[in-house]
Amino acid sequence: MKRILVTGGAGFIGSNFVHYMLDKYADCQIVVLDKLTYAGNLDNLKDIAGDPRYTFVKGDICDAKSVEEVIARHNIDTIVNFAAETHVDRSLMEAGQFVQTDVFGTYVLLEASRKLGVERFVQISTDEVYGTVTEASKEDAPLRPRSPYSASKAAGEQMVYAYHATYGLPTLITRSSNNIGPYQYPEKVVPLFITNAIDDQPLPVYGDGGAVRDYIYVMDHCEAIDLLLHQGKPGEAYNVCGGNQVNTLQLADAVLRLLEKPEGLVQLVADRLGHDRRYCLDSSKIRSLGWQPGHDFDKALEKTVAWYVQNEWWWRRIKSGEYAEYYRRQYGQRLS
Repeated sequence: MKRILVTGGAGFIGSNFVHYMLDKYADCQIVVLDKLTYAGNLDNLKDIAGDPRYTFVKGDICDAKSVEEVIARHNIDTIVNFAAETHVDRSLMEAGQFVQTDVFGTYVLLEASRKLGVERFVQISTDEVYGTVTEASKEDAPLRPRSPYSASKAAGEQMVYAYHATYGLPTLITRSSNNIGPYQYPEKVVPLFITNAIDDQPLPVYGDGGAVRDYIYVMDHCEAIDLLLHQGKPGEAYNVCGGNQVNTLQLADAVLRLLEKPEGLVQLVADRLGHDRRYCLDSSKIRSLGWQPGHDFDKALEKTVAWYVQNEWWWRRIKSGEYAEYYRRQYGQRLS
């Protein structure tokens, strides 16, 4: 596993994974395939632009011809698929693109992998496929997605299972909790709260603020993916989480405390449609392989806040473009 295609590698988790692998493995060759939609950003990879082990290809995972050409030309032996439409709020506005990328795009990658003999295929999924839960979800729990986003990820997973069962393709799936860290597009709750707080803008909290999530530092997830590339059992899914339970009000309070901003910036707003109340993962399966998160919630959030404070050049450029129109549609009426 030395020639890795990282789809969606200019996005949040994908770009962190590229950095992780190049830092750890001197002989690793990485090809990033990314369409560069609104959340794909070559600034996430600018510090490795001159590394001879890294190649960037602009392309769409839904384009079968282009995908096959990239795999063949670079003699790819491993694919890690981060490419996806990922934001629940956007899926409520326009679900079709989520089905196209997260389901059909996954199929295209799987079919190319089957035809060209890829040795390992890793699908990056989410805890949201389990739906809202009261008990910690194990990997054999039923998938009960409740948003167009989570439904598209669950459907992509089923295609991955089918290609393993039918064709013997050596696949793996990670279902991770909410990743936080550098390069996360500021529509997501943590960078949204951080960047708004820096500018003394309201932190919009859905409903009563009681929705519970688990947060994992992105590099801990990258380490888990690396472990599974080497030790994961083909055909299996693995839960990856930080092992915490934090509601939205607690998250907002923690961000404000780290930035020394007033609690009055928190503003409760109309809830998201079909908002899942709680996600919770049982990660004992991957922990049995020797993995555990290297950051607790406090340390993960502290490092994340520090990065956004130190890298305003990165997020201010984003918030002045397409993001501004999305924010107006999503929060304008709620905040008024």
